[in-house]
Amino acid sequence: MKKILGFLGFVLIAGGISGLVHEWFGGFRLFGFLRYLSPAGYEVYANIAYVVVGVAVALYADSLKDTPAK
Repeated sequence: MKKILGFLGFVLIAGGISGLVHEWFGGFRLFGFLRYLSPAGYEVYANIAYVVVGVAVALYADSLKDTPAK
């Protein structure tokens, strides 16, 4: 679970930053699927929210204890 949440946090952070770079400078789109989740006209705010939620998920994943595999 920790690895899945860590990966999800990475995807949200990287996608949000990629979307912000795309909105501000144009032309660069690494994680293009996140643009379909943001409402029209609110792309910058949605990308900021992706970064914030991604950081929260990554911090939560980091706070989980490692459980040994059985």
